[in-house]
Amino acid sequence: MPAYWLMKSEPAEASIDDLARAPQQTLAWTGVRNYQARNYMRDVMRPGDGVLFYHSSCPQPGVAGLARIAGGLAPDTTQFDPASPYHDPKAKPAQPRWLQIDVTLVRKTRLLSLAEMRAAPSLATMLVLKRGNRLSITPVTAAEWQAVKALLGPLAPPAGREG
Repeated sequence: MPAYWLMKSEPAEASIDDLARAPQQTLAWTGVRNYQARNYMRDVMRPGDGVLFYHSSCPQPGVAGLARIAGGLAPDTTQFDPASPYHDPKAKPAQPRWLQIDVTLVRKTRLLSLAEMRAAPSLATMLVLKRGNRLSITPVTAAEWQAVKALLGPLAPPAGREG
């Protein structure tokens, strides 16, 4: 049974357009520095799970596209890089503290704004809409996934693919 996730990224760091331009339209999801979000990657996320790619900390936050977990769970390389804003001096290559996982683009969508999401009764239980929730990765129910897809409207097939 597939699982669904909302994954937040600041567009200045990694946007849906960056994902679209990446080799094989796949990026390593790095920089997660919350244990609960890390544990989702480590213990629950599986290749094929659906992802709502969410732009955060920007003038227009919201869902900017659909993606999927591609696998590739590994130690987050940014934790070992002293030049990275995600450097963790307590992390050691023999004992990494943080993980990264690969995310692949399914399709860029219109922006489903945070305001539009808040106005949708079908999304009232969505964790990203709860006060005080700042996690960069949150689970999404199958009903919420379908509600977001319905709000996005008809989705054309990705360029170069049929069906």
